[in-house]
Amino acid sequence: MSSAAGTTLAHRSIANIRSTSQAPSSGSTPHTPPRTIPSSFGSPSTIRADDDFIILELGSRFIRAGFAGDSQPKACLTCGPEQQRRVGDFRTWLGPNSGNSGKWASDYEIWRYDLRDVDLGLFQDKLGRLLRDAFTRFLLIDSRPRRIGLVLDSAVPVPLLSALLDTLFTNFQTPIVSLMSTPTMVAVGAGIRSALVVDMGWNETVVTSIYEYREVKSTRTVRGGKNLNEELYKLLHGLIPTAEDDEESGIKAVSFEECEEISCRLLWCRPSAFKSSQRQSTQLDTVEEQDEYEAESRQPSGIAEVPLRSTNPPSTIHIPFNKLADTCDDAFFDPLAARSTFDDHELPLHLLVYHHLLQLPLDVRAVCMSRIVFTGGCSNILGIKERVMDEVTSIVAQRGWEPVFGKGVEQLRSNQRFQRQGSLQRSSISSVATSESGGDESDGIRSETGTTESQEDAIEAKIARNRPVQPQFQGQLRAIHSLGPWAGASLLCQLKIPAMAIVDRELWLQQGANGASRPSEVDVKTQQRQSMGASGLIRGSGGHHTNWTLGIWGTL
Repeated sequence: MSSAAGTTLAHRSIANIRSTSQAPSSGSTPHTPPRTIPSSFGSPSTIRADDDFIILELGSRFIRAGFAGDSQPKACLTCGPEQQRRVGDFRTWLGPNSGNSGKWASDYEIWRYDLRDVDLGLFQDKLGRLLRDAFTRFLLIDSRPRRIGLVLDSAVPVPLLSALLDTLFTNFQTPIVSLMSTPTMVAVGAGIRSALVVDMGWNETVVTSIYEYREVKSTRTVRGGKNLNEELYKLLHGLIPTAEDDEESGIKAVSFEECEEISCRLLWCRPSAFKSSQRQSTQLDTVEEQDEYEAESRQPSGIAEVPLRSTNPPSTIHIPFNKLADTCDDAFFDPLAARSTFDDHELPLHLLVYHHLLQLPLDVRAVCMSRIVFTGGCSNILGIKERVMDEVTSIVAQRGWEPVFGKGVEQLRSNQRFQRQGSLQRSSISSVATSESGGDESDGIRSETGTTESQEDAIEAKIARNRPVQPQFQGQLRAIHSLGPWAGASLLCQLKIPAMAIVDRELWLQQGANGASRPSEVDVKTQQRQSMGASGLIRGSGGHHTNWTLGIWGTL
């Protein structure tokens, strides 16, 4: 036992702990040897941070933000006077009408197309505050740089776009910003490659034709949500007996919030006088069958009792539903005015859609007219989509696709019809005479043509059997539902598809908007030299591109 206790066990020897292969170094401090940890056992948060792609949709009055791959945005923020108050501003508690001062509708806008009275520095401050609020409160992300996909209208002015990119690159250290067009993303959200997008927004209504994910033509009218709110305010102002506006201080009789709430809750659009008997079930969403008497009883009729708290003193008004429908008609359609009184920038909605389709090429028109997509806040008004479709259908039934109309054109068409009928009768008589004179020769020719047609039909049938081609639906008016531009951009970025214009942070800080070249001057080979990896868009061996473009945003 003593000999066994005297001997030291091998696994308890201190000398065996240190490696004998390492030579003792004089004056070296003990340290832990480095270990290589495989990437598969790393934290998934680092991978998530690299793959995060933030989608931003910027409108005139809102900002939608979320992650790529989601069906809906995480945040939808608006800008108003309440978000712009400073410390010590107690106007809300001073009186019921003290918060209505200002320019009424302009205080609720983030930006507008007319930049003459827009302070770009104030726009950058508003945008930075809204984005920081969206990132920290709703998206729950840190300040690490992340790629951003920006959904914008193609008519945004270049100074406004430059201020927006400066804010993203400077305040949020975004490495890459992908610019995507709003109408194209609406088509992607609908699952189609071509469409006629009717964007009924706040400032204006924009009709854009998309063919194979490319913008072909864009037309606009000032009839939008802003014009609708002004018409509704005139109606409310006339129903209040003690309503007075102070032009010096900018105080309105009814606040903007209550006017907008009434428009969202009570506005509706009267159906068209023309009802297409040939409308198919695919034009609009199907509805349940019901009795005609029940349908008539459900139509809005009567008076709505609306309490107003912003008036001084607070009052309750009674608004007839017919007056609300007249307000919608005057804002979007204006049926009482003559057609010759409208300028190009103030066309009614149905005339704008018809003229836009009329100016398109024949093949583009045939595809786009069967894929009409309504988007925007004003498209949610009850019955306005059906009204537009019925009005356009009635114009097509009356005039066809002829750009010229009038009494002289109708007389010319009637004369041409008589001339065509006479020529058809003469050709039929001559064909009968020739058939009687040369029957044998014609039989031989018919036999030869019949054999050739049968052979060609057999080959075409074989090709169609091996490669079945699905016929494309076109030539008929039809409305399609879309998930919206944000959902389309989310799908596009999740699939790692390059955007129309990709702006790099380093190139933007060096050159600014002046460094952007036209789309025709960009080297196509350099753009194609790129690969798609797990982390997104990876540049080719050439490094950063010397030529880059803002796409359609820099050509306006």
